[in-house]
Amino acid sequence: MRTLAFQMPDRGGGPTGPRIRVGRPSRRARSLLMTLGVLAVLGMAFTMFAGFWTDWLWYRSVHYSSVFTTTLWTKIGLFSVFGLLMAAAVGFNIWLAHRLRPPLSAMSTEQQSLDRYRMGIAPYKTWLLLGITALVGLIAGASAAGQWRTWLMWVNGVPFHQKDPQFHLDVSFYAFDLPWYRFLLGFGFATAILSLIAAALTHYLYGGLRVTSPGARATAAATGHLSVLLGIFVALKAVAYWLDRYGLAVKSSDFKATGNWTGLRYVDANAYLPAKTILFFIAVICALLFFATLWRRTWQLPVIGFGLMVLSAILIGGLYPAIVQKFQVQPNEQAKEAPYVQKNLKATREAYGIDDAQVTEYEGKSKTTDKTRLRDDVDDAASIRIMDPNIVSPTFQQLQQMRNYYGFPTNLDVDRYPTNDGKDQDTVIGLRELNLDGIPKNNWINDHFRYTHGYGVVAAKGTEADSEGRPVFTESDLPSQGDLPTYQQRIYYGEKTNTYSIVGGPQKEIDYSDDNGEKTTSYKAKSGVNLSNPINRAAYAVAFNEPQILYSGAIGEGSRILYNRTPKERVEAVAPWLTIDGDAYPAVVDGHIQWIVDAYTTTNGYPYASRTTLGDTTADSLTATNNSRAVVAQQNQVNYIRNSVKATVDAYTGEVKLYQWDTKDPVLKTWMKAFPGTVKPKTAISESLLAHLRYPQDLFKVQRELLTRYHVTDAQTFLTGSEVWQVPDDPTNKSGNAVPPYYLSMKMPGQTSQAFSLSTTFTPNGRDNLSAFMSIDAEAGTPDYGKIRILKLPTSTTVNGPKQVQSQFNSEQDIASAISLLSRGHSSVEYGNLLAVPLDGGLLYVEPVYVRGGGLKYPLLRKVLVSYGTSYAFEDTLDQALNKVFGVRGSTSTPPDTGTGNPPPSGNPTVQQALSDAQKAFDAGQEALKKGDWEAYGKAQRDLQDALQRAEDAQSKADKTGGGNNAGKTGSSPTPGGSPSPSGSPSPSGSPSSG
Repeated sequence: MRTLAFQMPDRGGGPTGPRIRVGRPSRRARSLLMTLGVLAVLGMAFTMFAGFWTDWLWYRSVHYSSVFTTTLWTKIGLFSVFGLLMAAAVGFNIWLAHRLRPPLSAMSTEQQSLDRYRMGIAPYKTWLLLGITALVGLIAGASAAGQWRTWLMWVNGVPFHQKDPQFHLDVSFYAFDLPWYRFLLGFGFATAILSLIAAALTHYLYGGLRVTSPGARATAAATGHLSVLLGIFVALKAVAYWLDRYGLAVKSSDFKATGNWTGLRYVDANAYLPAKTILFFIAVICALLFFATLWRRTWQLPVIGFGLMVLSAILIGGLYPAIVQKFQVQPNEQAKEAPYVQKNLKATREAYGIDDAQVTEYEGKSKTTDKTRLRDDVDDAASIRIMDPNIVSPTFQQLQQMRNYYGFPTNLDVDRYPTNDGKDQDTVIGLRELNLDGIPKNNWINDHFRYTHGYGVVAAKGTEADSEGRPVFTESDLPSQGDLPTYQQRIYYGEKTNTYSIVGGPQKEIDYSDDNGEKTTSYKAKSGVNLSNPINRAAYAVAFNEPQILYSGAIGEGSRILYNRTPKERVEAVAPWLTIDGDAYPAVVDGHIQWIVDAYTTTNGYPYASRTTLGDTTADSLTATNNSRAVVAQQNQVNYIRNSVKATVDAYTGEVKLYQWDTKDPVLKTWMKAFPGTVKPKTAISESLLAHLRYPQDLFKVQRELLTRYHVTDAQTFLTGSEVWQVPDDPTNKSGNAVPPYYLSMKMPGQTSQAFSLSTTFTPNGRDNLSAFMSIDAEAGTPDYGKIRILKLPTSTTVNGPKQVQSQFNSEQDIASAISLLSRGHSSVEYGNLLAVPLDGGLLYVEPVYVRGGGLKYPLLRKVLVSYGTSYAFEDTLDQALNKVFGVRGSTSTPPDTGTGNPPPSGNPTVQQALSDAQKAFDAGQEALKKGDWEAYGKAQRDLQDALQRAEDAQSKADKTGGGNNAGKTGSSPTPGGSPSPSGSPSPSGSPSSG
């Protein structure tokens, strides 16, 4: 009798059963399918090529091709190296597991089931191996390519020359080195885990591991192989424990006393830090035990070691710190945490550039009894701006739009321009940009060829309004003309320019329109990408999904395509390592309109410095209603920020220039080393450009948010929370968002003259009274640029904050009645910026009040609210309101009331007739005011001013000839009613004027 021997089938072969012949498609069908497949592949390839090629063309057109190539080669290098490493590691372990498979094994139900799978994949083993390794390699490579910033910062990092207080390492280790080491560690973990899984599955498939089969659960070869992989994993865990020690310096946690916290606390330094060190040594020993399995061929010791490591991690890394926190820290928290809080205070103030903030005690109330002197001091204290750039954009639109296809941004900007006497003047400025929604007929040619650009600057005095409450324009009309020197007025690049234009070819562009009809032009600059090349046209047709670009006759010799046209996106594209400020603003510099863009370098690896989220700390009532004002990269968490770069974008040529602004910033130096030649030195900034640079709002908002807690320098005070402030909500609207900071030329206590400044207020946490006033010198090129001054009010004295001042305005009976009168009909009242100005120990609040409605679609300045101490005024002009608040009779005051309500008597019949006309105009204006008819009201005011001027001229002439009646000699124009308009009632003249 023969003995039957059972053995596993050959694991290298495949099934040998009869072949079944399947019907094949016809040759014609195969050719068609092959052709379609080739076309599909070519189409996808060209689509990918089009994206790559158009990017390269764009970067070359703006002369920043080095940014494209450096970024591209860095991504390709990282993708290739880490993709190949992952593929090689996983592929090698699959191959090794297959090579270490047992040649024979006892037959069992489990192995019989696996036989079918082994035989099924046998013919495709090589292809399967290549497919798995390619897949994991592609995923790992793509993940590594996303770390190009981390790699460039690590390889180009420069020292901060500042050391952390715990480990005494340079800050650059945490900012540049540690993120790269963590990436490498994460990659190592992923490689070890995937290799372990792949090897275990291969061993199981080929019999090296058994779950239900009799005998040993694993062959010696499988045991050794998997032990080495587990040893590598545990060794990587040891490295992770070691790096975690340094990670404590940049770890964020919630701290009851301070909220968000970064850095070591008492429990970290005295429990977690020694725990991580102990766990490091335990992990090293455990890894060695796994490696020893190669010789011992038993899992017993490494499994025991691994169990001890897990138990130690729970007891030493979790339970022990909890015991220390509960029984050592909590009973005496302030004393235990104070040294670590002091480190956090110092690091945070340094990281955000607020360590030199000057905090001065401020009384909050004036002790001067001489009201006349206080009134005179107002003009010296500030150039009070009554034109709110966030309100008057519709007024600019209505008065200076000129054509429907032009438009202004929702929020205008504030800049400084010299007046005729050589002094700088706060100016509200906006550009007349292209508005495609307003063109006569939308089609592809009109949208992209004919209507391509805006035209001209419109500017107005910030401190004045005309007799009807409109801005006093210093640059206006179309083409623009006024006080500015000659400049290129065409605006091809702007905040509202969100689509592409094709210019410079056979199709003429609409330049502007005047009384003589439309003027046409053709773009002369070399900006954009040339479309004369058919390959370029095809690439852009695919990239923009617009086939007409490929065959349109409107494109010819000299045609160029302009895109990426907003200032912020151009700067972000050429400097992807920068964080861009939310507010780009225009300035006329050396005959060109330049967009000025502030940019920041940031890191979240500054040890002990508390983190903040840019999108949260820079949000206010303006960003809530206008997303274009929001900072780029809102979700970025940072704990170090510098305004290291000032960028400009030419509104005509689109040329982008980056200027080094912070010459000491190590983060900027690192990026300049990575992208040499992209950032110009600070010395390259011209004097004319420097005159328009200013302190950026988003940095200011980040700093003011940090200063709500970090204005104190004493750890004990910080821990008590008694000095915590908050940024008040904007009282002029119901958005519930923070009040925005305001640019204003003002003089802080201790300064000898006014400086262009950025200011804000603080209130105590949870309360509405004022706790502090903050200002920063915003004028670039001055010695005190960037100096933070904080006026801290005493806690024992209550000074009204912005919300309380606004509430007081609204609760004053006379003011409330006047506002109600202004709101009649279809009119609405809009409050402008509530400005606060320090004045002789107190705070002067000024708020312009605008009215929109009736026959008008745009806001006009109608009243000015002023508050100082307990005095309030609501008058037609800033001068009148200030005079009333300080109880001073100004030169513009009207004569005392005669008690008759009629025009003052005059012996001159011309004067009498003029005053009679003035009275009629006044009455007509009052009637129009009651009806809310602002168009009629404006006409009545013009008639009134005309009549008063005639009366004044006639009276002056009579005085010179001696034939006039002395009743008319009052030093000012006679006024109907003979009295100044009372608070709460509309003025006869209704003429807001200069502050």
